Amino acid sequence: MCDDITDSENDGWLNRRQFTALGAGAAALAALPGCSKAGTAPTAASAPTPTALPTQSRSVVIDTPDGKADAFFVFPATGKHPAVVMWPDIAGLRDAYKTMGTRLAAAGYAVLVVNTYYRNSPAPVLASFAEWRTPEGQAKLKPMITAVTPDATVRDATAFVSWLDRQAEVDTARGVGTAGYCMGGPLTIRTAFAAPARVGAAASFHGASLVSPAQDSPHLLLAKTRAAYLFAIAQNDDERALGDKDELRKAAAAAGRPAEIEVYPAQHGWCTIDAPVYDAAQAEKAWGRMLALFTAHL
Repeated sequence: MCDDITDSENDGWLNRRQFTALGAGAAALAALPGCSKAGTAPTAASAPTPTALPTQSRSVVIDTPDGKADAFFVFPATGKHPAVVMWPDIAGLRDAYKTMGTRLAAAGYAVLVVNTYYRNSPAPVLASFAEWRTPEGQAKLKPMITAVTPDATVRDATAFVSWLDRQAEVDTARGVGTAGYCMGGPLTIRTAFAAPARVGAAASFHGASLVSPAQDSPHLLLAKTRAAYLFAIAQNDDERALGDKDELRKAAAAAGRPAEIEVYPAQHGWCTIDAPVYDAAQAEKAWGRMLALFTAHL
């Protein structure tokens, strides 16, 4: 997760690479779906970017067992499409994730970008990732983070998938996908666990605590899902937990679940467009792998 250790590691990396202005530039660039950082070509491993579809969006409120969850729903302007539940990083639902959700919708998906912290506050709780790095931002979020328990997430995911299946823009003959970043990474597995008959693909980007000693550790839930997986791991996360990728591979193999597991040469947070460590080239590669996963399994 984006804790003090990760923040310290990322600060050191930024100082060495002199990328301190990258986050703001990436967020400004991302105002249009489908854009990548100027001057940076997609890598050979990236999937071709499909022609962007026109999109529509609306703010929604979803009834859950724990209350009313606000969310951002964005979808192609015409037709029915596979649904995707998008879980933001630790800083929560904000403009950066609305932009990322809109880009995914423009690729042909009906995307629900959720407010993980709805129990405590409507979104946005923070306006940008930079606010999480302040003492005030951390003091504001930390009590909210404790409410995002495994059981609560399963209840939420069940409600979100059920809500999506009732929307006119969703093709219920197709599977549901889920994508999550940082704290949202393990929530993709819990979403697949919550609705195994519906969730066909889950993509985790610099996911936190995917492997733990807990009996309900996300990696131990793979056998109770029917999804295919993408685990895109940050290099500094891998350095601190070298065995996690191997445990993920073992768990996926034992469960018979297809899983692409790769350590990217980028720092924790590299896929989020307003993060200081946003890496356009590696983010494009990971985005392309997500599109390939969804194309194959939804």
